Amino acid sequence: MNLGQRIKDFRAGKGLNQEELAERLYVSRQTISSWENDKSYPDIHSLLMMSDLFGVSLDTLIKGDIEIMKEKVDQSVVDGFKKDNWIFAGLVLLCIVSAVPLMKQLKAIGTMIWGIIVSAALFYALKVEKAKKDNDVHTYKEIVSFYNGEKLDSIEKAREEGKRNYQRVIFLLIGALAGVIIAFVIHQFM
Repeated sequence: MNLGQRIKDFRAGKGLNQEELAERLYVSRQTISSWENDKSYPDIHSLLMMSDLFGVSLDTLIKGDIEIMKEKVDQSVVDGFKKDNWIFAGLVLLCIVSAVPLMKQLKAIGTMIWGIIVSAALFYALKVEKAKKDNDVHTYKEIVSFYNGEKLDSIEKAREEGKRNYQRVIFLLIGALAGVIIAFVIHQFM
């Protein structure tokens, strides 16, 4: 990672300290420090502003770091994926736990409330699946790697792609079994 060193060199070449550069880029001094120490990457807007300020092309500024930046997973995407997974898991649990009490105590209104909870769970299920498709993560190992902000190398990726079809069948069977169990429990209490 050479971007941090290049930012530091160009900043020094312009006779700016970190505070002065931060003011010109509308960021904090700590942000500049993080960039120069390769703890984080500037966003595209900041890169363009630095390119203009330093009088160099964007290619010159980020040369060599493009591939590294492509391999890094955007942390905000990971955080959103984690949040959606937790919401989905909570809604599924709520669906399972609330089905019988809602339908038994509130009858038709309880059924409607339960339907709303199921709809919300389905919405988040689709959101999670879209995020998995957009980031090409499907198997357990790919998801764990994505959670850690990493990507698998090409050999590991090829191995995981071979497992996807088996995992789909297993998830389908588990889902069907869960549906049968839920339907049986609801039938027993109705």
